[in-house]
Amino acid sequence: MLKPLHLSRNELSTYVARQLATFYPDGLDTDAPAVLAAHLDAALARLGRCINEVRWWTPNEFDHLHSTQYTLFLYYLANTVWKATGNRTLCTKLFGLNKALNGIDLFYEIEMPEVMFIGHSVGIVFAKATYGIYLVVYQNSTVGKNHGVAPVLGEGVVMYPQTAIIGRCQVGAGTVLAQGTSLVNADTPGRCTVFGASTGAGIVCKPSRRNVLEDIFRSPPAL
Repeated sequence: MLKPLHLSRNELSTYVARQLATFYPDGLDTDAPAVLAAHLDAALARLGRCINEVRWWTPNEFDHLHSTQYTLFLYYLANTVWKATGNRTLCTKLFGLNKALNGIDLFYEIEMPEVMFIGHSVGIVFAKATYGIYLVVYQNSTVGKNHGVAPVLGEGVVMYPQTAIIGRCQVGAGTVLAQGTSLVNADTPGRCTVFGASTGAGIVCKPSRRNVLEDIFRSPPAL
């Protein structure tokens, strides 16, 4: 069971409710503390799956002062509350809180994978796309739609800083986007490292020499 390091379960839900009241002093959602408390265990269980998979993090411990862990927590909490209650106002505030604190655009309706890692959340934007498990995304990266069409990302996709996957893209399992690479309406075969830009001189896909997921996760898939 995931254990918050510095706060009790009740203190954690109260902490989030106070943050929401500070950022949104509109007097709405007076039942926010009770709603958050009711769905906190489910959100923590989802977060625990991620924390226990990441090599650098202590299993079964959640530090709300660790910005990446808190980024993931706020998403899982918002998504959990949304699925259970449909409370759009409260979930929008949780989304906005995550954006304000951590610089990430991750809407509560988006279905993110059970296991993922965010390496520095600042400037990351996620569209309503399809995401495979063991996703890795670093700062200033974007997954976006093009004329309403969203990408499909396979298992174990890694997006290094300043990368983009836009539009009608089928990104194969084990694809690694090198820093600065962008895919726009372009596919990858998987198990490869991608360089360049599909809108410029074109992308280059080279077979990956090693599984970089092994550096990040304790039990990554064999890609």
